[in-house]
Amino acid sequence: MLKEERERIISLVKREVVPAVGCTEPIAVALCVAKAVETLGCQPESIKVYLSANILKNAMGVGIPNTGMIGLPIAIALGAICGKSDYQLEVLKDADAVAVEQGKTYLANHKIDIQRKHGITDKLYIEVVVCAHDGTTARTVISGSHTNFVLVEKDGKIMVERSTKTEAEDDCSDDSWLSLRKVYEFATTAPLEEIDFINESRRLNEAAAERSLHGNYGHMLGKTLTRPMGKGIMGDSIFSHIISTTACACDARMAGAMIPVMSNSGSGNQGICATLPVVVYAEENHNTDEELTRALMLSHLTAIYIKQSLGTLSALCGCVVASTGSSCGITYLMGGGYEEICASVKNMIANLSGMICDGAKPSCTLKLASGVSTAVLSAMLAVSGECVSSTEGIIDDDVDRSIHNLTKIGKDAMNETDRCVLDIMTSKN
Repeated sequence: MLKEERERIISLVKREVVPAVGCTEPIAVALCVAKAVETLGCQPESIKVYLSANILKNAMGVGIPNTGMIGLPIAIALGAICGKSDYQLEVLKDADAVAVEQGKTYLANHKIDIQRKHGITDKLYIEVVVCAHDGTTARTVISGSHTNFVLVEKDGKIMVERSTKTEAEDDCSDDSWLSLRKVYEFATTAPLEEIDFINESRRLNEAAAERSLHGNYGHMLGKTLTRPMGKGIMGDSIFSHIISTTACACDARMAGAMIPVMSNSGSGNQGICATLPVVVYAEENHNTDEELTRALMLSHLTAIYIKQSLGTLSALCGCVVASTGSSCGITYLMGGGYEEICASVKNMIANLSGMICDGAKPSCTLKLASGVSTAVLSAMLAVSGECVSSTEGIIDDDVDRSIHNLTKIGKDAMNETDRCVLDIMTSKN
């Protein structure tokens, strides 16, 4: 592979695999608020927030770091109080106990108005309007990806305006440039020093899993699996350790632990899912450091490749994409080559293609557990020479067409599912 092409892929991975504190949808809203307040230059008297349906769906039920609270209001207040837009998806990392109390006070004394934005086609859209006591206003808009500011204005004067297309979408405009074959070739042949940065995902996400064992986060699925009852039922095996470690990190993150994770394609859970199953398998199978590094790159880049044609937010649960990446990584660690990795992808698509996203929340850990369980099973079948055939369901002989069959369903066919899910979520008593 030519150096120019490797550099293009490395740039893509570095844009899509970044640290994040908290669930990325409410955090992106806090980021948009922080930028608006910085533009305004003072603490606003009122904040109006207009959001796409998918942002609303993913921000309603998730814990906000270090607050013990869920949902958008406290995230918005903290974005105004202590958010720093330079921190990107770690915008609330300065939210200590003092800031949280200030945020609660702000909620009690100031008007925060949250509405759904109608008439837009982008599934990821955040618009914030802040107003000062003297009538000064500022408006910011994020669209396309969680950190992509397309508009910044003050008192109607435009300060920043750009296309809603992100750099990653520009990379994907000619989607023939990347394929699973190129993903595999890059991950397995690139000079090690060029891809070593991917190991930071291991450090951050293992730390998140470890944090979960020292508290009672979310539904405690990961912690439950490490207890005598969990080991008695699930065993004390590589398989059970992969599920428990992945679930631990998700438990902590979804419950609002103040700890960064390495995200993938705008999602911390996707980053966890693409990282920890690969790490646990490599550690317990005694793979070399180089093999782990290449497997991690294969996993993360596969997830990025699939996600580009799916879109940042959709009705298809992101763990399907990230688990498919981790299945590729595990297949490689089991000694599989390109054909076996293609088989693992097809096996994954055959199983998990119908898993819906019904918002970010503590129970996401159950979906991640399902995803990584299937990742291991798919890898085992693949290295044993078993692959779902093109006569079965949406699977095609060509692995890239199989991937696009999956993403077409998730991006287009499940739009009505998305609307139905949001209607159910917003009509509860």
